[in-house]
Amino acid sequence: MSIAKSLPLEKLFGSKTRAKLLALFFEHPEKSFYVREITRVIEEQINSVRRELNNLSALGLVKIENYENKVYYSANMKHPFAKPMSQMFSSKIDSVQKIEVRRNSWEDLVRPIENVLSALLVLNRLPGQDGLDLLIVGDDKTHKLTHWAEVVEKKLGKPLNYAIMSREDYMYRKSIRDRFIGDVWALQVSEKIDPENIL
Repeated sequence: MSIAKSLPLEKLFGSKTRAKLLALFFEHPEKSFYVREITRVIEEQINSVRRELNNLSALGLVKIENYENKVYYSANMKHPFAKPMSQMFSSKIDSVQKIEVRRNSWEDLVRPIENVLSALLVLNRLPGQDGLDLLIVGDDKTHKLTHWAEVVEKKLGKPLNYAIMSREDYMYRKSIRDRFIGDVWALQVSEKIDPENIL
């Protein structure tokens, strides 16, 4: 009999919430999560989640990053126990329900930059196809949009090819039928956020 199957992991780790957090982070080591997102995904009370996040960060298993007044948590893959944790939570263990992370909602992702974002295009490129993944239109004088794009890269767990241009630059390029804008629209658009109706 498998010891892992006969011993519920919440007993091994001392807490159901702690076991769920470890499963979330080490099943998805490329992603980072903020507290309310975590509580929604693992379906546990926020006070319990905060307490266990403090415990896990104190142990070094979880790392913390701050962005736009939000604290993001992710697996610390440099921890000596990171590999066994990943192996433990990626295997099919009957006693732990696998945590499913829902696809990121772009509406949720753009909330930190709503005051500087004019429009966003999320594009689908075919394998080997050149072009952008994101066209971001807005005010990047303080590099807020650039920082946001870097955070999104980390949350999605893959590099993104993106371009940032001001609203004025985009409108001018659009008016003269700029080739770059034409190439962007030739790609398949998967998400469009356009509160100012400029696209």
